[in-house]
Amino acid sequence: MLTPSRGYWRYIAEQAPTLAIVMVLSIALALVSVIQPWPVKLLVDNALSDGDSPGWLQQMLAVVSLPADRRTLVIVAAVASVLAFIVGAVIEIGLSWSWTAAGQRMVYSLAGHLFAHLQRLSQLFHIRRGVGDSLERLSVDTAAIYSLTDALLVTPVQLTIALVGIGLASWRLDPLLAAIVFAVAPFLVIVAFRFGPRLRNRARDVRQRETALASHVQQALSSVALAQAYDALGRSSQRYRELGGDVAQAARAGALTQGAYSYAQGFARAAGAAVVLFVGGERALAGPLTIGSLIVFLAYMRSVQLLFERALVTYGKLKSAEVGWQRVSEILNTDEMVREAADPLSFPAWPASQRGHVRFENVTFGYEVDRPVLHNINLEAKPGEVIALVGPTGAGKSTLAALVPRFFDPWEGIITLDGLDIDQSRISELRANVALVLQEPFLLPLSVAENIAYGRPNAPLVEIKAAADAAGAAPFIERLPHGYQTVIGERGTTLSGGEKQRLSIARALLKDAAVVILDEPTAALDAATEALVLEALKCLIQGRTTFIIAHRLSTIEHADRVIVLNSGRIIESGTPGELLANDGHFRRMYDLFFAPPREEACV
Repeated sequence: MLTPSRGYWRYIAEQAPTLAIVMVLSIALALVSVIQPWPVKLLVDNALSDGDSPGWLQQMLAVVSLPADRRTLVIVAAVASVLAFIVGAVIEIGLSWSWTAAGQRMVYSLAGHLFAHLQRLSQLFHIRRGVGDSLERLSVDTAAIYSLTDALLVTPVQLTIALVGIGLASWRLDPLLAAIVFAVAPFLVIVAFRFGPRLRNRARDVRQRETALASHVQQALSSVALAQAYDALGRSSQRYRELGGDVAQAARAGALTQGAYSYAQGFARAAGAAVVLFVGGERALAGPLTIGSLIVFLAYMRSVQLLFERALVTYGKLKSAEVGWQRVSEILNTDEMVREAADPLSFPAWPASQRGHVRFENVTFGYEVDRPVLHNINLEAKPGEVIALVGPTGAGKSTLAALVPRFFDPWEGIITLDGLDIDQSRISELRANVALVLQEPFLLPLSVAENIAYGRPNAPLVEIKAAADAAGAAPFIERLPHGYQTVIGERGTTLSGGEKQRLSIARALLKDAAVVILDEPTAALDAATEALVLEALKCLIQGRTTFIIAHRLSTIEHADRVIVLNSGRIIESGTPGELLANDGHFRRMYDLFFAPPREEACV
């Protein structure tokens, strides 16, 4: 059985006023359901027979000067029946509105917290987990809080009040029959608990397979150009059908379990109803029970059956909701994040020329336990210095640079910026001091101006234009249909590679950070476009501490110092001239890069 965490009750507390209204309306609706059959009893036992009218009814009729004859009783029974329906309908509408309002607010509050938590989680978490899985938890599993609250609070209150009311009223009519009706309950509960674990496991299996399908769809749609180019659409569709078949198979197994559960609880309910009908009929024939009371009792019997059926359906939904809540809680309880210090410190307010002093001291880090990527790194970048990080693929270049803005935290050692341990800094302030230009510039489906100002959303247009001009982007921006207000396609698909990269450089320029990280910014560009981008980069790195990660040595010719990494260790360090003079790893890389291509026979 689910035991909600303290985190669950915070969302209940947020909606406490509306949920209080829901509780009051639920109690009122349950009481109305108790009195609804009584107009029929009045009609049968009093209006259509020789029975006397109830004393309380005679007093009410006397107040309005109406006779307590049979015709009046027929009218009273009809009006009471209509009024009971109207009152019940009004209460039910109010209950539905208030419960929907509270439930949806809880869902979106939970989704908002989950979204914020996902964004705070370290990149290590997102590397290990697919985007499709996170989307499913965010868009589907967060609805579990609605079902949980319904199953744990709203429905139990409604059922309890209704059952207590019906129990008291039916006990007054006939204690023996009341006892028989409520004796059915334990059998229904036993059936529910017998099937509960299987229902939960089936629901979890379906959700896991749906997540795998969603992940495939997300991956396929984001790489549709690749699939078209390599004629892989058939394979992608086949994989979709296979995953869809897995979902359908799990759903069929779940439906079979649900069907067996429904049959078992239906049989128990029908057997109990048969006993009630037999005993009630015998007592009505013998005389202790009036015809009107028997009709009311039969109505109560049906109501009790429906209430227990609703309770069992709610229990089944609770099992499914439990899976969703566990999947959401798994993310919310994930501790894979870069945590801010309890009392963060601010960076010193030094002049721009003195900012950007970065030091790595005995830094070790890895993505998997016992598999370090960086080993005991010691490195210093002085303000305004351009540091080139080179080495073979997998040497740890990008990982080293990613530690500066605290995308990850090192296992050992410390990293300082302007003398302050970045672990002790405010994360937002640290990242405001670091600008990134990646190999694949990520642009959003926003206007050109909004993309450039992504790091400074309130920057004036004149500064946005100045940054674009410095990045060499102004000429092509002004040729766009709406200039800086032109909305570009998702991920910048309406622009060329060089244009996207120059917008990325303009974004970094506008941010005006003390430290710049260039992660292979020209690797995907042709020679002519690379030359244009390199010119823009000169403006960006001027006066800023810069880390350039590069395989193409043309991007590092102006570096003050070159750091050569191999297998996560610094194996060479010095100026480009010093390293070229040595017959070391960098010299071999240089010779290989600038050597004329060899003609080899194709196999």
